[in-house]
Amino acid sequence: MRELPHHDVLVIGAGPTGLACAIAAQRSGLRVVLIDKGCVTNSLFNYPAHMTFFTTPELLEIGNMPFSSPNQKPTRAEALEYYRKVAEHYELDIRQYENVDSVSGSDGNFSVHTADKFGRKLTHHARKLIVSTGYYDLPNYLEIPGEELPKVKHYYHEPHPYFAQDVLVIGGKNSAAIAALELWRHGARVTLVHRGEELHRHIKYWIKPDIENRIKDGEIAAHFNTVVSEITEDSVTLLTPGGPKVLPNHFVFALTGYHPDFGFIESLGVRLDEANARCPICDPETLESNVPGIYLAGVIVAGERTNEIFIENGRFHGDLIAKDLAAKLQHLPAND
Repeated sequence: MRELPHHDVLVIGAGPTGLACAIAAQRSGLRVVLIDKGCVTNSLFNYPAHMTFFTTPELLEIGNMPFSSPNQKPTRAEALEYYRKVAEHYELDIRQYENVDSVSGSDGNFSVHTADKFGRKLTHHARKLIVSTGYYDLPNYLEIPGEELPKVKHYYHEPHPYFAQDVLVIGGKNSAAIAALELWRHGARVTLVHRGEELHRHIKYWIKPDIENRIKDGEIAAHFNTVVSEITEDSVTLLTPGGPKVLPNHFVFALTGYHPDFGFIESLGVRLDEANARCPICDPETLESNVPGIYLAGVIVAGERTNEIFIENGRFHGDLIAKDLAAKLQHLPAND
């Protein structure tokens, strides 16, 4: 196992919030390293290829660097380029494709045990940790027969491979609506299934009438108050208000949401408030958890309420944490 030099701060997760945390800590004069099991802003990379953000460029900015875009709502490609440039500008030390297996030690002397993409073991040392792991890596599974089939996907990227195919989209929020519309417009035969009575009220205002009109015109079939009970190689079984219904099927997109890695968070000793959407226990003023020296940033702060924290507000977590880090690290002996 290879031992690596000590850092003041180690950030787990190199998404926009993780980058913002690293920048803020670095600006405070601290030695910072980031670790991510994927690429920089891995979650954004895995968004649909032609995705457009629901917000304006300035609300995605970090590190006081302007996000220039000719579009009122920037694209995924523009965001990826922006965050790459931010990382380059601040010369951030980012260890990509390195998975965190476990963490040992305590405040002032943490050891973060990782494995690279070849399975080689490494150990990083840091005085403080910031956990900014997001939630997009862990889908909410249906837990029904057939979900393990390769035709079932929990992420939607682009429509071309599904031309002239029978495609089922499960979900009633933005991601499901966008996928259904794109798939239909590129020649797929689309059926939308949602367990609720209607599409979610928070679907973006320019998407909602589009999907509703496609359903009204019969261009996209839709079943509400309906769940999927089984998936086979050639069909899906729906439990509709009128009884079971079997449909021919080539592909299923189960876009039923995602959740933080609660198991990893608890493995660090961080407690979850089970009565409050499993929100991790942390000081709202500093975002330090109940474990001294471990800070939380981004969407994981909101627990199961993943629709409360986005890049737009999570990007400010870095300044809160850096202020507390700068004050506390003054009183800890330096490590070599």
